[in-house]
Amino acid sequence: MIDVGGKPVTRREATASGRISVSPAALRAVMAGKVRKGDVLAAARIAGIMAAKRVGDLVPLCHPLALDAVEVALEPGAGGIAARATVRARERTGVEMEALAAVCASLLTVYDMLKATDRGMVIGEVRLESKSGGRSGTFRR
Repeated sequence: MIDVGGKPVTRREATASGRISVSPAALRAVMAGKVRKGDVLAAARIAGIMAAKRVGDLVPLCHPLALDAVEVALEPGAGGIAARATVRARERTGVEMEALAAVCASLLTVYDMLKATDRGMVIGEVRLESKSGGRSGTFRR
């Protein structure tokens, strides 16, 4: 684990995105609220928020961080569901991993809730969209 004790506390923000491709039947079930396990988008959003808060437990060398905000949005569209997460904190290290974990957990939850309807789903395009704060400055894809 990297020693961040000497780094200044600054406002950090990161946004990540990803996508899961689903069949038309599975997407119709999500939109109609006809998935046996419940509200897919609500469950996926909560899963993303929970994952962001637990990155220090999930990724071996990540510092546990006190997060100020986690926003997770899921957007159904042609061929799938897009996920986007933004995480903010005042910390000594960045929140990129928290944003990426939020997206991954959200998409895995969609997969879990739809696997009875669609075994051919594909999770992909998970990436950091932007980050700000800290010594390395701002990154925008």
